Amino acid sequence: MHNSYPSEQACEQARQRLANQGLSAKRWAEMHDLTPSTVYAVLNRQKKCLRGESHRAAVLLGIKDGSPTN
Repeated sequence: MHNSYPSEQACEQARQRLANQGLSAKRWAEMHDLTPSTVYAVLNRQKKCLRGESHRAAVLLGIKDGSPTN
């Protein structure tokens, strides 16, 4: 669904990928020029990730399909 939040499973998989890489969400955010609070909000399903920085974070985290520049 276009207006729904990312699934819990997708967010958990993204958290696991970060852990496997030995990266904190904060460090990953800094590496991608994102604010840590946005990345935490995306990972915790507090944002719908429809546009802007949250959309970019979700695409880069692999939570949703799309272009990170949308």
